[in-house]
This record gives sequence, structure tokens and C-alpha cells, in this order.
Amino acid sequence: MHTTDNCKKARLAIQDTLDVVGGKWKLVLLTVLMDEKRRFRELSRVAGITPRILSKELQELEQHGLISRTVLDTRPITVEYAVTPYCETLKEVLDAMHKWGTVHRDRVMHGQ
Repeated sequence: MHTTDNCKKARLAIQDTLDVVGGKWKLVLLTVLMDEKRRFRELSRVAGITPRILSKELQELEQHGLISRTVLDTRPITVEYAVTPYCETLKEVLDAMHKWGTVHRDRVMHGQ
């Protein structure tokens, strides 16, 4: 049953979600990392994001427990990022967004 209180709670839950994964880059980064682990420079290149912004976004995703950061014992030192098991709970959402985006892009490209 829809009540004013239920609607307010739903809005709060959506706001909480957007606070964690909102913005221009976070969902892009999570989608790239869902495929495989990536090193910092590779992630910057694949996502098309500057190192400064990438660093900030990765720190925030790590703080929320969505990605892990592993310092590799190499010379020079390299850092590898991967999604956490907790992040896997977003997979269904990301898949739905990908599906919708594909349909929307097709619709726009074909003038419908």
C-alpha cells in the first residue's frame, strides 16, 4: 500500500544510493571493474578519466566498500583495483541500466 511515509522512505533510499554511486564516473568505473581487475593507469585509460579525478572517485568507492585496492610488490609499485563481494549486489542494477541505455541509444539514433 502506498502511503506518504512509504514514499518518503523510498526517496531516502534512492538518495542514499545516489550518494554512494552517483556522479559522472562511479557507475562507469564499477562497470569496467565488474569485468576484471584493473591497474590504475589502465583504468584511467579504459574509462577515459583523468588520474586526479580517478583517484578521488576510487577513494570514495573504496570507503563505501564497493572496491578493493591492492598494492602489488612490483617496481615501480603498481596498484590494482577490483570490485568487492558487496559490490556484486549492484550487478543486477548495472545490468538493468546497461539494457535500458542500449534501448535508449538505439531509440535516439533511429529518431523514435
